[in-house]
Amino acid sequence: KYTKFSITYYWINSLGQKTFIYSRLENLSIPPGKENQTATLSYDDRIVPLDNTSSTGTYYCEVEWHGIKKMGKGVFVLVRGTGYIDTSYRWKILITFTVLLAALSIAATALLLWKRKVLCLKRNQLNILRQKVETQLPPASLPPSLPVYD
Repeated sequence: KYTKFSITYYWINSLGQKTFIYSRLENLSIPPGKENQTATLSYDDRIVPLDNTSSTGTYYCEVEWHGIKKMGKGVFVLVRGTGYIDTSYRWKILITFTVLLAALSIAATALLLWKRKVLCLKRNQLNILRQKVETQLPPASLPPSLPVYD
């Protein structure tokens, strides 16, 4: 009694509406010696190409024999109008930009530290020269002090 059954394909869209795709009837003959044994049959079926993005949903297969229905778990299919677009280039740009900013930051910090070191060395040399001049000149030969606003 289980050799006659129907296979039905349908899908349920995002609104929960069930849409019939197609159905077919099967009538299998049991080979001699295989009576009263469990059998598993595989079917390769193709669903016509999906036309538009409204075909997105979960697709199901259901088998019915003598009032008993068995349904598969379903396969979710996402249909895009433009196809799959790889967006990994955005990450490459972000990483490149971050590395560039880090390199510029390190270079600017090094430049500032070098500049500070040079200025400190010049100040120290000027202070040493001033001390030498002050110690070598007699007090009477020092120029008069200038007003602060000059």
